[in-house]
Amino acid sequence: MQLNLTGRSVLVLDGSAPAAVTVSALLHKRALVTVAAPAVCAALEDLALRGRLTWVTTPVDESRFDVVLRTVAPSEAGAPAAVRTAGHVTLVGAGPGDPGLVTVAGRAAVKQADVILTDRLAPWEALKWARPDAEIIDVTKIPYGRSTSQEQINALLVEHARAGRHVVRFKGGDSYVFGRGFEEVTACAEAGVPTTVIPGVTSSIAAPELAGIPVTHRGLVQGFTVISGHVPPGHPDSSIDYAALARTGTTLVVLMGMRNLAAIADALVAAGLDRNTPCAVVADAASAGQRVLRSTLADVVADTAEAGIGAPAVTVIGHVVALGPAAVQAVATASRCSDT
Repeated sequence: MQLNLTGRSVLVLDGSAPAAVTVSALLHKRALVTVAAPAVCAALEDLALRGRLTWVTTPVDESRFDVVLRTVAPSEAGAPAAVRTAGHVTLVGAGPGDPGLVTVAGRAAVKQADVILTDRLAPWEALKWARPDAEIIDVTKIPYGRSTSQEQINALLVEHARAGRHVVRFKGGDSYVFGRGFEEVTACAEAGVPTTVIPGVTSSIAAPELAGIPVTHRGLVQGFTVISGHVPPGHPDSSIDYAALARTGTTLVVLMGMRNLAAIADALVAAGLDRNTPCAVVADAASAGQRVLRSTLADVVADTAEAGIGAPAVTVIGHVVALGPAAVQAVATASRCSDT
């Protein structure tokens, strides 16, 4: 799709998983997308909940739109023919959201896949690399909403691989950084299914970098710590020592922490971290909708609420956030590195 679609209204009359590939490409080109369908796949529902597109379940006036797409065909022309092998699962870390940040090895795996299981944080636009006959299965987990359980995902991987298919598990970021990738490898191993793991660019580093924030800087900070914020401090399931974190002197990167950001900030301040410590939130990193908010540990919760910023987002806490943004424009330009 080579048209300049920036700011143009596009109506998509298809809510399927293959349609999500095309919709992702439209959003990448900054089109104003409306999906009109009685039901949509979980990935499209997630984009609607995040305000990235409009979903309507009733007929609309098609004349109001600049472009109308009725049936989508996301695959690239000339995709390679199937290479039939024994059943196998490949975990592909898909990076933070820009298809240009998928590795060469990851792209090759997508091109050869018979079946692709993907989720909300993977760059759906990259699935146009898949063969036309490849089956795309949406296994999105919407936080506190519609979700495919990990047990179901494991079962699908095993089922399709045992049927002799090459199955790609296409996951946002890196499969082993809070991606439950090793659980999938373990499930396959227990079922006698061979696996390959292709590393991906983790959002814990990429999101700050795309916002112009280095996680380390000579003379300022000598390390960084990445934690999951999916449970709050003090929760029985939390194994994080926030008092120790407050004393490390490293940059703190919080993934999956927006819902519990207030509790995390309070715990760090209570443990002695200066409430004026610079803090940034990078939402929808590496996408056309990327937003960056710079604040302090004391004010970040109120500031994100006022700005309407929510998940998915990466929070960065530390003095690197206060480094001058002189290079941010250059970084932002370079970040749109997709070969699309």
